[in-house]
Amino acid sequence: MLSSSRFFYCLDRISASPTLQDLEAALDEVRHIYAISHMVLHVTRSSGATVSNPLLMLTYPPEWVKQYRARDYFSIDPVVRLGRRGFLPVEWSASKWDSGKAYGFFKEAMAYGVGRQGVTLPVRGPQGERSLFTVTSNHPDTYWRQFRMDSMRDLQFLAHHLHDRAMVLAGMREIADVPHLSRRELQCLEMTASGFLAKQISARLCISISAVQLYLASARRKLTVATTSEAVAKATALELI
Repeated sequence: MLSSSRFFYCLDRISASPTLQDLEAALDEVRHIYAISHMVLHVTRSSGATVSNPLLMLTYPPEWVKQYRARDYFSIDPVVRLGRRGFLPVEWSASKWDSGKAYGFFKEAMAYGVGRQGVTLPVRGPQGERSLFTVTSNHPDTYWRQFRMDSMRDLQFLAHHLHDRAMVLAGMREIADVPHLSRRELQCLEMTASGFLAKQISARLCISISAVQLYLASARRKLTVATTSEAVAKATALELI
């Protein structure tokens, strides 16, 4: 279940950002609220941009950002390479950093205080867009494992919402008309946002599991998103739920 107070504050903070500069300040505020080291939104592909890596918003030390760009670490960063191809979160500790370049890259990153642990969440937008949302930590391993258990759902929703807001503010996506969702579609989205599974929603609404899945699929289609997490984030941003 979403940790309501801090999650919804962060969601509102992102929604209220009028410029990319303010959105980056919001990102810095969110990482302090969640008590972790750094957060990054890296747009790797956009339908409205002709260049690679069209947008990068982060809280890393400026010295590391300068080094990263100057040496074109986009091409060797193993997290970026894995995240571009996959759909699932990339846990840094579970990835292979055995090669010389990758080992040297992470050793250098840690020297700049990037973080000992991290997780990167791939985000897919409705027009073929792709982003990587990264959270890093210097906390002990036991703290990091508990944080992942307690906050991953929050982070997944925030990642999609942050991506949507960044795309609009960067002029890479037009603001679409607000779609009309049925009462059942909204109920299913609201209950999903509260952490209920399809089986639980089915029991509470007295409808079949297949009906719940159908309502969620219809909501995704109307909201022009690929996943239910994106649908919840977008519906929340549009103040539909």
